[in-house]
Amino acid sequence: MSEHIHLTPLHRISVTEAAAWHQVVAASMAHDLPDVPPPGPGQIHAQLTKPTLDSHRLTWLAAGADGVPVGVAGLRLFASPGRDHLAELELHVDPAHRRQGAGSLLLSAAVAACRTESRRSLIAEASADSPGEAFAERWGFRQALALDHLILRFDQVDEAGILRLSKAEHPGYRLTGWTGTVPDDLADAFAAAKNAMNDMPVGDLDYGSVDWDADRVRAMAKVVADRGDTLLTIAAVHDDGTMAGYTEILLPQGTPPRVQQYDTAVVPAHRGHGLGLWLKAAMVHRLRAEYPHVLEIETDNAEDNVHMLAVNRELGFRSYRRTREFQLDLPTA
Repeated sequence: MSEHIHLTPLHRISVTEAAAWHQVVAASMAHDLPDVPPPGPGQIHAQLTKPTLDSHRLTWLAAGADGVPVGVAGLRLFASPGRDHLAELELHVDPAHRRQGAGSLLLSAAVAACRTESRRSLIAEASADSPGEAFAERWGFRQALALDHLILRFDQVDEAGILRLSKAEHPGYRLTGWTGTVPDDLADAFAAAKNAMNDMPVGDLDYGSVDWDADRVRAMAKVVADRGDTLLTIAAVHDDGTMAGYTEILLPQGTPPRVQQYDTAVVPAHRGHGLGLWLKAAMVHRLRAEYPHVLEIETDNAEDNVHMLAVNRELGFRSYRRTREFQLDLPTA
């Protein structure tokens, strides 16, 4: 059936093409992830047209003979040292048009681009026990990491407990917070703390590592702001001026009720003092006070990240779905 599918690489993405992309993603997610709110049209347009950090994106649209969009694929090609071997794939096919070859055509185009770009590793995410998981395995991807997704619903949260945890004394440390770009006087310390994420559990993923500096943390904040999202950060600062840990929340454009957890990290030298729980409780308290439209937080953890799972569950997060990270190992010349 694939001879009836036409594949178009997208370059300067138009409003019409972004709307077609949104149509496919919304249909795909409604079928496969009914509990996950799909991104809105504005979010999709920003995702497709705004710059990413240390990477560039290739995109394809698959349409039927009648011109109706049936599938999309986006390939993120990382450019920073330590990750320039890596590509990340997002692929959706409208459920009404599956098993007609669109997914295979899109994946073939992405794999060919990886080879052209000398990438040795292609990673993709799929929900556990989903059509996407079966598709990945059929194409020779191997499961490399298992993730547990959790939700904290504010109407079920222990408000008194969160307040107590957020106000707890941690001698030698203080909390500070900001919206968007890190203040200049904290930029170097924040970058140093960001490097603590390089030891997060990644299973068997060939994920590489990232070297953070002040310019890079500012660039990341600009990428988030340029696409219309808001990044909130709370950090724990030690008396000696070093940043001991931090937690970040992303508020997507359009003020939807569900927000996304970004990084939470505690620098190795400061672990074992309850800082992760303190930071995350303080963030929940901040959201409740400053962003009343927010009703829930979604986060994900590697299933073997026992410590962070315990922190999240103590706060009231509950598991609600599982995903798998898959990797396709590509031969290099």
